[in-house]
Amino acid sequence: MSVGILGTKLGMTQIFDEKGRSVPVTVVQAGPCPVTQVKTAQTDGYNAIQIGYGETREKSLNRPELGHLKKSDSAPLRHLKEYRLDDASSYELGQLLSVTQFEAGQIVDVTGDSTGRGFAGYQKRHNFARGPMAHGSKNHRLPGSTGAGTTPGRVYPGKRMAGRLGGKQVTIRKLEVVKVDAERNLLLIKGALPGKSGALLNIRPATIVGRK
Repeated sequence: MSVGILGTKLGMTQIFDEKGRSVPVTVVQAGPCPVTQVKTAQTDGYNAIQIGYGETREKSLNRPELGHLKKSDSAPLRHLKEYRLDDASSYELGQLLSVTQFEAGQIVDVTGDSTGRGFAGYQKRHNFARGPMAHGSKNHRLPGSTGAGTTPGRVYPGKRMAGRLGGKQVTIRKLEVVKVDAERNLLLIKGALPGKSGALLNIRPATIVGRK
């Protein structure tokens, strides 16, 4: 896995390319993220680094968390994220990772929690077609059959029904970095990203899987 960076979704806007075409982008306030732990195969059984993001108050963390961050001289941080590596020897405790590790035109994968929309019905949650809207119909937004009766006499797990919509981890792959603003720690990524404004995002170089 490649090393990424954590950031906050600020919202969407548009910019214009050199040909005057409108490009929809999401603005992300990313990093800087200090390296809070370096793991090696000799000490931990695998190679990885851990980074932190989002300063908070000391009283928001417990003593073990504060002691862990003190080893890297990091401020109290709200979020920690680990990235596995083949070799972590090039990273040091306290090293800052910033948006400069990305460049315009690079392809990235972005992970975040989708916007929670509460309890939703069949049409909104699963895009079911509704029933007839005629005067005699009693099946406007009902689910229809949920299975046979006596056999099996139950609803199979996984049946698409009404329930909670959103609020789950989502990864959007192969998005293009349109612009990197190192002075303001901003990434402009083409397209929409998971979550609402203020959501935590994990941006990392895209994993390209070759065809067999």
